[in-house]
Amino acid sequence: MFSRMMYALVAFGARKGLNQNAPTASGATAAERRQQTRRATGVRGETFAYWYLRRHGYVLVARNYRAAGVKGEIDLVGYDGEVLAFVEVKTRRMNQPEDPVPEDNVTTGKQIALARMARQFLREWRLGDVPWRLDLLAIEDRPGQPPVLRLHKDAFRQSGALRG
Repeated sequence: MFSRMMYALVAFGARKGLNQNAPTASGATAAERRQQTRRATGVRGETFAYWYLRRHGYVLVARNYRAAGVKGEIDLVGYDGEVLAFVEVKTRRMNQPEDPVPEDNVTTGKQIALARMARQFLREWRLGDVPWRLDLLAIEDRPGQPPVLRLHKDAFRQSGALRG
């Protein structure tokens, strides 16, 4: 019940897009302002994703997990039933219909890094026998419109990046 209410509040706040009124530092260069806007959109996207997944039954146990010696982070980690899901959240600002979708940002190298971090998480938390998968939550942020979400469960199974 609480998750539904929180998601409804977050969804209401994002009804005209995730990037509304993104804070920028005065005196910043154009490149710094773009970076700040991207970072703010990413944080808002992850918050939106957190409550979306909670509403859909995930029990989240970690956010922004970083593994020692591995570049990058896993955005969200949580149980979807008996399966531990490592969720990569990709938020992309969509200004034109021909803009690439968020899923295009997850390269084979990123998939390999996510799998390494997931294995490290399982070792650190001593969860060797737990079934797990890598999910992708893509968020399209269109100006003046609510975000569009697509959850891809077990998104990278067909990829050769996860073998070995």
